[in-house]
Amino acid sequence: MCGRYSLTTPIEGIRRLFGFERIPNLPARHNIAPTQAVLAVREENSVRTCFMARWGLIPGWSKDPSIGAKMINARAETVREKPSFKTAFKRRRCLIPVDAFYEWKTLGGKKQPFRIAFDDGEVFAFAGLWERWQGADGSDVETCSIVTTEANEALHDLHHRMPVIVDRHRFETWLHADEDEAARVMRPYVGARKLVYHPVSPRLNDVRNDDEDLSRPIELDPELLKEPVKKSDDQMSLF
Repeated sequence: MCGRYSLTTPIEGIRRLFGFERIPNLPARHNIAPTQAVLAVREENSVRTCFMARWGLIPGWSKDPSIGAKMINARAETVREKPSFKTAFKRRRCLIPVDAFYEWKTLGGKKQPFRIAFDDGEVFAFAGLWERWQGADGSDVETCSIVTTEANEALHDLHHRMPVIVDRHRFETWLHADEDEAARVMRPYVGARKLVYHPVSPRLNDVRNDDEDLSRPIELDPELLKEPVKKSDDQMSLF
């Protein structure tokens, strides 16, 4: 799964990669958490645009917006069939800019966060889905979810799941292709760039903490790092 990530790259660097025209005022964020507003990218009328969406997809048919807190991730294996995601997968895919993400591993009986990024430190894209939900007062709320898949070889010792990472040359495929073509994007990352990770402070667990110290590596007992991945790590509270 993916429950936290960061986006600290200056906005001009993000714009160059994703090609949107309007440049928003975007502060660096080191600890982006579910239910918060996040930057996403889509195309409308053949124009690439960025927009802010609440992380946690609310299906258009839902009567209760609180369902979004449970819809932060969409599993690639079932996204085409699940009622909550299948319409968004068919019609409303987006890209979510990110420069690092976090996963937790149980070490010594405690949940230890790790920061995962490409070794070049550059911004990249998650595969996302978005929806527009209308509240009882008639207001529109745009929400999103991150698509996840099985972990690749670089990460399988840390966690058994990972976000779907979309290479730049496949942006158009993810945004516009038919369902079969888009489904081929939803694979564990196998590109030329190298994913690396390191342990970070447990301060990350508190969403109120949002500073650059959260990205710095900390020292752990090497013996702890040998503990196997547990699927129960997915059950960590995200709030």
